Amino acid sequence: MSSTVGARPNGTPGVKLSDPQPVSTQLRIASVVFRAVFIVSLLVVTVRVSLPQNETIWTAYDSPGDLVRLLLGFIVCSWLAVQVLITPKDAQAHRMWIYVGLAAIPFALICIVGTW
Repeated sequence: MSSTVGARPNGTPGVKLSDPQPVSTQLRIASVVFRAVFIVSLLVVTVRVSLPQNETIWTAYDSPGDLVRLLLGFIVCSWLAVQVLITPKDAQAHRMWIYVGLAAIPFALICIVGTW
């Protein structure tokens, strides 16, 4: 049996991964900024929506709906805060955040204005 490049031991062709491409500084900065702005804007919308309908946060226990909204908002905001600190790893992820940022940041800002 002849061996082929990229073949697995069981004979099925394997996926050959290319060498990781270096990420330019401009692409890295722009993607990290777009990603951070988008996630922070989602955080702002989540905080605003999860606030209790009553006067203060301390009266959230008055109605179960406010308490559930507050707890879910806290969980989502915690997850978003962790996501802000995780950066993309490869050039393709950086390029993806450029495209997503250009499309989603204006929508997220409209949502912030709409919820306020």
